[in-house]
Amino acid sequence: MPIEIPKIEPELGLIRPGEGPVSYDVIVVGGGNAALCAAIRAAESGAKVLLLERARRSYRGGNSRHTRNFRCMHDAPKGMLTDQYLEDEFFEDLLKVTQGNTDEPLARLAIQSSEECYDWMQSQGVYFQESLSGTLSLSRTNAFFLGGGKALVNAYYNRLEDLGVDVHYLATVLDVIVEDRLFDGVLVDIKGIQSYIRGRSVVLASGGFESDKEWLTRAWGDAAKNFLIRGTPYNTGGVLKNLLDKGADQVGDPTQCHAVAIDGRAPEYDGGIVTRVDCVPFSIVLNKNGERFYDEGEDVWPKRYAIWGRLVAAQPDQVGYAIIDQKSYNLFMPTVFTATKADSIPELAEKLGLPIETVAKTTAEFNAACQEGEFHPTELDGLATKDLEPAKTNWARPIDTPPFYGYELRPGVTFTYLGFRVDHDARVSFSNERATNVWAAGEIMAGSILGQGYLAGFGMTIGTVFGRIAGKEAAEYASQSA
Repeated sequence: MPIEIPKIEPELGLIRPGEGPVSYDVIVVGGGNAALCAAIRAAESGAKVLLLERARRSYRGGNSRHTRNFRCMHDAPKGMLTDQYLEDEFFEDLLKVTQGNTDEPLARLAIQSSEECYDWMQSQGVYFQESLSGTLSLSRTNAFFLGGGKALVNAYYNRLEDLGVDVHYLATVLDVIVEDRLFDGVLVDIKGIQSYIRGRSVVLASGGFESDKEWLTRAWGDAAKNFLIRGTPYNTGGVLKNLLDKGADQVGDPTQCHAVAIDGRAPEYDGGIVTRVDCVPFSIVLNKNGERFYDEGEDVWPKRYAIWGRLVAAQPDQVGYAIIDQKSYNLFMPTVFTATKADSIPELAEKLGLPIETVAKTTAEFNAACQEGEFHPTELDGLATKDLEPAKTNWARPIDTPPFYGYELRPGVTFTYLGFRVDHDARVSFSNERATNVWAAGEIMAGSILGQGYLAGFGMTIGTVFGRIAGKEAAEYASQSA
């Protein structure tokens, strides 16, 4: 269950802006990739830094624990990255998934800065490995972390220790004190003890609100009650709401988010990347009525996997079912759960609780619409159905080779796009005026760039780029104001 933020009682007398010593140059709120990059960069600039992580130590790192890679521009082979991936192609890929709903200057800043991030990450103790295979063939566009996101997070926390950064776990920020766009300090509960900590500047990197089911329900309606939260349970949006209530400029739609199709048996919170169902391009996907509802082969999986959470969310009871046969069983990264297996389509439909006759009819119509052609699982192959609605435009092979396999799908929300509006140096604005000493990075500001849709690995790019910018800028301000 998500952790509720305690109601702030003014009569506690703990909030005293402007009183007492300034304890830190930079206070970083959050404990994931963006927060860590900000804290490291600020400390490298000579600032005295405090990082406040809401989770316990064993769960530190937010959604970054569940990542695998980050998207990276490069004009030649670089480390584990092959060939080249230039700015314009990167930006065009982003435009396709966002349908143009992006802040172009900020997006291009993230893209242009991503190449130097690769080397910087290595300098902080992050190692890379060759691209994963199957539906995640991204060796040209994405750099994969050796050991995954957890290894990256651990490397960054080790770096913070080397730099002498103070880190507090189980630290829930209850209030961020900003008056007339000037930050003074934070009221924070650390392991049950409340205190007020002053700082010369603050970087807000505490994620979105996806783990607050009530907030999701206000945005989505009752459908949200059936959503699973693929990411951390700690992102309930307390800091986001706190600053929006104080007049921080808002960007993004509360219904827009990174939402993928995950296994229906996943836990309500924190299932992570191992619950994602990656067989969709090679499957037919049905709703509870046994009917197809979208083109499963629209584009390569890294450019389309993040639309399937919303697609499933729009179906009855927010559920879908992916069905494949033996020919496709070894073509994708498996989930942590074993697929439902049967020797016939009717038997599989019965095991999945679907209408047997309808599923048999849907499958037969799909099989009849498949055409002869060359099948290429890692690229667009044009192997499409004929005279079928909805069409399947790539990888359309008959589902006819037993045994057959099925996965129940549910919407799995990773992070929401509602956040703070920032400028090129990651500074938050209030009523269209730049704050004096408030910066933001990561998911809490990503809605400026990700108005909708998602591009594999780009959340980590945004967090790394703007985390580094925010940390550097906050440290420079603190130095000048000391």
